[in-house]
Amino acid sequence: MLLAQAPDGVPTITRGDDLAARLTPVLAAITWPDGTTGVAEGDVVVIASKVVAKAEGRLVAARDAAERDRVIEGETVRVVATRERPDGSVLRIVENRQGLVMAAAGVDSSDVPAGTALLLPEDPDASARRLRRGLHARLGVRPGVLITDTAGRPWRRGVVDMAIGAAGVRVMADHRGRHDAYGRELQVTVVNLADEIAAAAELVKGKAVGRPVAVVRGMAHAVTVDDGEGAATLIRPPVEDMFRTGVGVD
Repeated sequence: MLLAQAPDGVPTITRGDDLAARLTPVLAAITWPDGTTGVAEGDVVVIASKVVAKAEGRLVAARDAAERDRVIEGETVRVVATRERPDGSVLRIVENRQGLVMAAAGVDSSDVPAGTALLLPEDPDASARRLRRGLHARLGVRPGVLITDTAGRPWRRGVVDMAIGAAGVRVMADHRGRHDAYGRELQVTVVNLADEIAAAAELVKGKAVGRPVAVVRGMAHAVTVDDGEGAATLIRPPVEDMFRTGVGVD
């Protein structure tokens, strides 16, 4: 059975906060259907990147559209596509310094003070490892940790949460070599477990309702003792990336 809970009461996070210390009381107070409380071994703590970025001081000045554009340019490694909107502004799909292909390089102006914008965590995998260590020290268990952000996908409308940082989570499950119901050997099926957990957690959490953190229970088979390779391994290398070319400026 897969369970997910996003607790109320997460405090406002600001630069320099010890994220594990701030989250521990909230996570420890979660009550599960079986009557148990808190976070257990095998659970996955899923946290919005915005909370992590605020704690890491990633808030920057963006007083007008021109300054925001300069912030985006500073986070951009490569422009994948641009499109002018009816109001004259330009939508940019770019590869950012974390290696992610996202609109506006992941720069976010929502839920931050006017005249500012929030960058993604500098190294989301390192952030996940730090949070995992802190939670282990305070809770006495070693949960998996995912840091997530919302993004669109080629060919699909709408946005979905994906994992941009991971620690203690087996981010992929390789099914190649297994056989389907008709005995055919699977040749290419590699499941992105981290993004699936991130999307499941997003069903119960959300910035609009003040629940930026969720705990997912029932994925113990994906939680590892060591921190693992992280979510950076989910980014396709250029040789495999069919969307790297074939799109451009509109």
